[in-house]
Amino acid sequence: MHARIRLAVGAAAALTAAGLLSGCGGAGSSGTDTPEQQASGAGCAPVAGDQLMVLADDKKQQNSDNVIPAVNADAANPQLLAALDKVSGALDTPKLVQLNKAVDVDRKTPKTAAEEFASANNLTAGIAKGPGGQLVVGAANFSESETLAELYRIALTAAGYQVRVQQIGSRELYEPALEKGEIQVVPEYAASMAEFLNTKANGSGAKPVASPDLDKTVTALRAAGDKVGITFGKPSAAQDQNAFAVTKAFSDKYGVRTLSELAGKCSGQATVLAGPPECPQRVTCQAGLVQVYNFQAGSFSSLDAGGPQTKNALKTGSASVGLVLSSDAALATS
Repeated sequence: MHARIRLAVGAAAALTAAGLLSGCGGAGSSGTDTPEQQASGAGCAPVAGDQLMVLADDKKQQNSDNVIPAVNADAANPQLLAALDKVSGALDTPKLVQLNKAVDVDRKTPKTAAEEFASANNLTAGIAKGPGGQLVVGAANFSESETLAELYRIALTAAGYQVRVQQIGSRELYEPALEKGEIQVVPEYAASMAEFLNTKANGSGAKPVASPDLDKTVTALRAAGDKVGITFGKPSAAQDQNAFAVTKAFSDKYGVRTLSELAGKCSGQATVLAGPPECPQRVTCQAGLVQVYNFQAGSFSSLDAGGPQTKNALKTGSASVGLVLSSDAALATS
């Protein structure tokens, strides 16, 4: 359905390993665990509800994983890049949520959802013709990537190309194909791709180059891409990154709209944080909430990575706050 939850250390890479673990207990294989460092205060008990909403990451815990077109450098030309940038300009996170809802909830195909979006947003207006030729747009093996690839197909077709979309699989498979020119375009995520290229070139222990600052992340991404023959277009406002959701009923009851407000009002015994088993040790999950926001949950519920278990725990009142992805179809308001 969605991109993988991103739990690798990245956004606040300067935090030391010891710092990452302070205030965070180990997650069990199931059930609810109490953090080693007990949270003081009453906290905020879960509130059941059907509608989920993301709390604003107002102190920028997460890296800037904005959707961005990646292009084989030999295929890149001004008209091709301009067509892809038209897609970037039409996207923001709420629109990406609705696109995912069209596919994952309303059961439309990625092709149909993309075509309806393109029509509603006048996507092809003003796209200049390029030199033409055949292009393959690659897609990862989740529906959001397929839908984005279909949007790229529509824009590039308007620019005079013969385009087909090919689902390839993971980044480990499609990135080498993009370097070699076996595919010419793929939808990417700025921070994740920057770190992929960084660790591929410099090893798993390389100093992270992605950050919550989009401009810095894209600058690092372009520099890494130049070395392997990949050009990047304009980043969109749409983000698919780790986020923390509550029910709207929870938000209304406790007056919580941001993660700072969650930390200030809801640190305490009654607050249950839900996420994957590795969440307590990850800077993009509980460890980062402690370090960046000084948020202390009363207990941690070890479930899945932004999947149905976590979302169900929120909706049924078993969890106060849970890790999701910011473009999840479950966040759609209608």
